[in-house]
Amino acid sequence: MALKITVIGTGYLGATHAAAMAELGFEVLGLDVVPEKIAMLSRGEVPMYEPGLDELLRKHVAGIEGATGRLRFTTSWEEVGEFGDVHFLCVNTPQKHGEYACDMSFVDSAVASLAPQLRRPALVVGKSTVPVGSAARLARTLAELAPAGNDVELAWNPEFLREGFAVQDTLHPDRIVVGVAGERAEKLLREVYATPIGDGTPFVVTDYPTAELVKTAANSFLATKISFINAMAEVCEAADGDVVKLAEAIGHDERIGRKFLRAGIGFGGGCLPKDIRAFMARAGELGADQALTFLREVDSINMRRRGHMVELARETVGGSFLGRRVAVLGATFKPDSDDVRDSPALNVAGQIHLQGGQVTIYDPKGMNNARQVFPTLSYAPSALEACRGAHVVLHLTEWAEFRDLDPAAVGDVVAARRVLDGRNTLDAAAWRAAGWTFRAMGRPQA
Repeated sequence: MALKITVIGTGYLGATHAAAMAELGFEVLGLDVVPEKIAMLSRGEVPMYEPGLDELLRKHVAGIEGATGRLRFTTSWEEVGEFGDVHFLCVNTPQKHGEYACDMSFVDSAVASLAPQLRRPALVVGKSTVPVGSAARLARTLAELAPAGNDVELAWNPEFLREGFAVQDTLHPDRIVVGVAGERAEKLLREVYATPIGDGTPFVVTDYPTAELVKTAANSFLATKISFINAMAEVCEAADGDVVKLAEAIGHDERIGRKFLRAGIGFGGGCLPKDIRAFMARAGELGADQALTFLREVDSINMRRRGHMVELARETVGGSFLGRRVAVLGATFKPDSDDVRDSPALNVAGQIHLQGGQVTIYDPKGMNNARQVFPTLSYAPSALEACRGAHVVLHLTEWAEFRDLDPAAVGDVVAARRVLDGRNTLDAAAWRAAGWTFRAMGRPQA
């Protein structure tokens, strides 16, 4: 009999995973404790912007004309327990308020609610990013609380989704990692992921701790690489070097590679910043804090880039933001997303606003979320309107729309033709040819 799958938590990760499992041919039931979110998903509407996800939902959600009907949503834990053979935990693990450590309350609550409903053999699969050691503890909790007892197994299957590419990364992952305690769990997960495995995706089987560490180790490596090139940008500015050419040169070394070597205002979002901090906190609890002290500097470099952009902007407008209009192009932490969590762009905009600047923001997808975080900032319906009357234009999120802007057209609406490229993706020659004073981070002479 075909496996039935449930997905607990229907945020960015869970909604994507549920739709992808339906696409792979499974009957899927998604659960969330927020009735409004369930109502929205049941109409085939996506609560966040993610390219391709809305189409995938409408293709499978029951009740939509022409849909397969393989995907449904509920708020009932009892229904989930009766329905599923494999239960994926996709709930949030944010940073604790005022601490570096990870807040496990949502995961713990989900397990405590699900376990009493598991009256027959089942596999619970954690996908959330958690501190190492969590899986073993949760496995014990399941065995204690589930009526089926030891017939309920736990596996850990970390997610590696990139916002903007989540659907692709779920259906065609570059690797699948599963931490298991027995052969049955491995067999079930091989069945769940049979299609991508058949397409050649590596399937890596580990123990619990290793599976938990894979995600945090990967994010720590990426964060380190980004902060490394941003540290080189600081040196380039001091030495009149060009960090873009530097990155190109070292990127040809196959031991280093070109990816994640673009200097700018640093990383943000709901994963990298909180994951490296939680990793440091957990290492301290384990007595291995010295192993990750370098991550403190990685975090420090990253945060320093935001302040540096503010300083460059203040210097560009004459030393003070008072009476100056600042256009900010970008609000999300990265393009092809509406996510503004820990967004460097919004952080820079907020700092300038606090220093007296009149800030106007435009972002192709993140305007509504940005307004909720910074309601006191001004927002424009287009890039040109954001730039109207500006004394400096800051390019802070690398949307393709911004790369395609006509420098001459933008120049017609600003008060002064000054642009600061915080992402090193604009065509400096084209902007300068249109009469702009152009400055990019880590490229004082370029």
